[in-house]
Amino acid sequence: MKARKLRMGMIGGGSDSFIGGVHRRAALMENEIELVCGCFSVNYQTSLASGRSYYIPDERIYQNWEEMMEKESQLPEGERMDFVTIVTPNKYHYEPAMRALELGFNVVIEKPMTFSLEEAISLSKKVHETGLTLALMHAYAAYPAIKEAKARIAHGDIGQVRRVYVEYSQGWLTDRVELKGVANAMWRSDPKMAGKGGCVGDIGTHAWHLAEYVTGAHVTHLCADLLHVAEGRPVDDDASAFLRFDKGFTGLLHASQVAAGEENNIRLRVYGTKGSIDWRRRDPNTLFMRWTDRPVEEIRMGNDYQYLMPSTKYYTRLPGGHGEGFIESFANIYRNFARTVRAKAAGIEPHPEWLDFPTVDDGVRGMQFIETMVAAGHDDENKWHEWIYQ
Repeated sequence: MKARKLRMGMIGGGSDSFIGGVHRRAALMENEIELVCGCFSVNYQTSLASGRSYYIPDERIYQNWEEMMEKESQLPEGERMDFVTIVTPNKYHYEPAMRALELGFNVVIEKPMTFSLEEAISLSKKVHETGLTLALMHAYAAYPAIKEAKARIAHGDIGQVRRVYVEYSQGWLTDRVELKGVANAMWRSDPKMAGKGGCVGDIGTHAWHLAEYVTGAHVTHLCADLLHVAEGRPVDDDASAFLRFDKGFTGLLHASQVAAGEENNIRLRVYGTKGSIDWRRRDPNTLFMRWTDRPVEEIRMGNDYQYLMPSTKYYTRLPGGHGEGFIESFANIYRNFARTVRAKAAGIEPHPEWLDFPTVDDGVRGMQFIETMVAAGHDDENKWHEWIYQ
């Protein structure tokens, strides 16, 4: 591939979309990607107005994703998009992602990856068949402090892991705001759009992914409790689970969207035989390490701090004291994705650090997590369930 920016197309993410704006800002941050086309809304006028505000020419603002795929595939290699980012409700992930892969386009997709486990398995087969790259946006795993936690656990700093606690609490669905026309709440509370899992699919998957990513272990069994706290809501809005991991330790996961007053309160604690690690998203540049034989250690992120693990410094852009957070975590995934795609196109092996982003395999495990949680949560006789399709 000639040295140039990667060309990005987008499905969803119009001017009325929160997450679309995050993706665009993050994708452009490293100056390795440019937005060249899109179908930004099911409403063409909204899509057109959005695309024009992003300085996309009218002929590359498409009326639907099918038209976008076909017309982009017919453009010369020097003009057509290189990959597509999909930021639609869950029900509309699979078909455009599959068509993109069939036409030779790489994919970035929001989590959960698909509407069902069957779709996820099908998408995985296509990715491995084509050799194309799919990045799944579990952005919290791309915070520098999470990279530091993962590296220190792998290094054995806290000894053998014994227990993991991970939680993600929100309060925005405490009342049934979906009945008041709040768009994001409407589709997330509709099983025909969101899939089997409500809270467990929306934020529970983030908690699960953090636990597996940081420890390098996989959940093998879980015991779940799924609740519909807001009266009449057809999907779960509160979820808890006991977890068993393949490396012999256990965990506790809690996710709630009815925790009144909470915003996006994510906390991860990992306890080992020598010490523990504690991270909170509210202070994302700080990692606490607690020891059995010395005072608490506060580890701050910053590219001028020599004590950080080399793998962490790759993800820090600023000196200590200058906060990096949500959008930068998305940018970290986009950067690795772009460098991996470019390396593959040039026929060279991507550097190991470039390959550190959630892939289609994480997407399949995410759908396994959702379906196992739903099965266990609704099974009053046997709460402990083995991971579905291990």
